[in-house]
Amino acid sequence: ELGVEFDSEESLNDAFRRFKELADKKHEIFDEDLQALVSETQTEASESIKLVSLKVCTETGEENTATVVLSVDDKEQTATAKTSGAVDATFSAISSLVDFEINLQLYSVSNVTQGTDALGEVNVRLEHNGRIINGQGADTDIITASAKAYIHGLNKIMAATDRAHPQI
Repeated sequence: ELGVEFDSEESLNDAFRRFKELADKKHEIFDEDLQALVSETQTEASESIKLVSLKVCTETGEENTATVVLSVDDKEQTATAKTSGAVDATFSAISSLVDFEINLQLYSVSNVTQGTDALGEVNVRLEHNGRIINGQGADTDIITASAKAYIHGLNKIMAATDRAHPQI
């Protein structure tokens, strides 16, 4: 028993959907995997931005290319970026689809469990207009976990901006 409570049936269903996705990727699920999934579900901000798809191409000696498709306020948008690193290309592509300045202050990766199919957890610290926001993401693919963490932070920035400047 993990002692987890959900505030709504929607949160429970979302956590279960993520569990099934993870179970399809991994052979064995540990308590730590479940805790990371629940933590990610419970810390989600209002999702104005959603990751639809991510494609990353890397080749030794060449620039890395990331193509992201995001749903921004229910409208799909696509961007591609080329840089020296896969995570940097992913973040650059995502950033090109939002209309505000973001500075990455911290990028941290940790494994939740052991093994090559382990769930990876990424934490980012973003700065926007002097305000620091943390984002978290988890996935068996570190680049995808990175994109999720970055988008989580962006959604928190957008939610804070909406609260500060509500539409009348």
